[in-house]
Amino acid sequence: MLMKMTSKKFEIAKRIQGTEKNVWVDISKLAVQQKSVNLGQGFPDFMAPEHVVQCLKDAVCSDTPGVHQYTRSFGHPRLVSALAQLYEPIFGRQIDPMTEILISIGGYGSLFSIIQGLVNPGDEVIIIEPFFDCYMPMVKAACGVPVFVPLRPTAAGQVTSSADWKLDESELSSKFNSKTKLIILNTPNNPLGKVFKKEELQVISDLCKKHDVVCIADEVYEWMTYDDNRHVRIATLPDMWERTVTIGSAGKTFSVTGWKLGWTIGPKHLVHCAQIMHQNCAYTCPTPMQEAVARGLEVEISRLGTPESYLTSLAKELQPKRDYLASVLAEVGMKPVVPQGGYFMMADYSNLVSDLPESDEAKDFRFVKWMTINKKLTVIPPTAFYSKEHEHMVDNYVRFCFIKKDSTLQQAAQILKHWND
Repeated sequence: MLMKMTSKKFEIAKRIQGTEKNVWVDISKLAVQQKSVNLGQGFPDFMAPEHVVQCLKDAVCSDTPGVHQYTRSFGHPRLVSALAQLYEPIFGRQIDPMTEILISIGGYGSLFSIIQGLVNPGDEVIIIEPFFDCYMPMVKAACGVPVFVPLRPTAAGQVTSSADWKLDESELSSKFNSKTKLIILNTPNNPLGKVFKKEELQVISDLCKKHDVVCIADEVYEWMTYDDNRHVRIATLPDMWERTVTIGSAGKTFSVTGWKLGWTIGPKHLVHCAQIMHQNCAYTCPTPMQEAVARGLEVEISRLGTPESYLTSLAKELQPKRDYLASVLAEVGMKPVVPQGGYFMMADYSNLVSDLPESDEAKDFRFVKWMTINKKLTVIPPTAFYSKEHEHMVDNYVRFCFIKKDSTLQQAAQILKHWND
């Protein structure tokens, strides 16, 4: 006879209690069930660039046996070499591909490795809100203490810009103390689309240097900026290379989110911390994928500065989609926050609906679920990117993803335009 397992030995570890819910699992499952138009999770519904797909085909069909076996734990040699070649002129310095780059399982794996590799129990980690939702659980899993500081809207109107959301310098400064180990910066920001200006980054840089804090710069949307906005890397500011790790993503760069490859770039003494965590967790990443991304980057390096470069052409492809979505949202009475970068757009939906089902969930979660079921359109509730303390700031907003086919965006537009039919 089996005994009922009631012992606390079978409970989830205390350090990750409270992190069980996941917005992607919950909302994506509902979208599939309802067969809705999905502008929620951030992935394209169109094909990846042909030359990148061909690189994977060539890698898989290669007659080199090693392509199908384990490669170097910290990154396939061809891939880290290509990354060093790409980023050296961007960072304005030589990059050692063997000691200053780590390849992980997506940007997720890069973030996990550096947070686990650096944070000790009780260390404080400043997280700028809105934040990508994995930051807080990863900090808690390392027994760190998340400390939140929000970007605050400074403008109102039917259409505003992500540039209007700013840090309060005094509020940010007050979060730094002797216990502060890290600050996590996401630029271009998800879900807001804010591209931090050099002056804003300088404020963060000065505080990091004053309090001896490491900066994790999550820059996975680095190639997607619009209008005259320029992505500035905090690691290029004076004396910041030595205290910054920069996160990048093949999935975002090449529109191949299913390939799940990311990288960490920074000084040897910081990357080493992530490498040790990585070698005792994932150990290595799929060799064919790394070989394909390496080949794709080599092609891109040869195309830099030309119209054929996917690194720059993707943003040009996405900007009309952004502008179309913003115009539709404004037309139907929503208040879009037009992003400077990335491929997400937040919008205030409060003019569309006033009565929602009552529950303990945040208002935006209730709206998203109601809209998915009743209107067959799915987006993401942005309170998932906030602490409990500050989630009220965005419970009248939702996040749209616009890296979709024009036909998909048009389907969503028709739903919104016939909202009251």
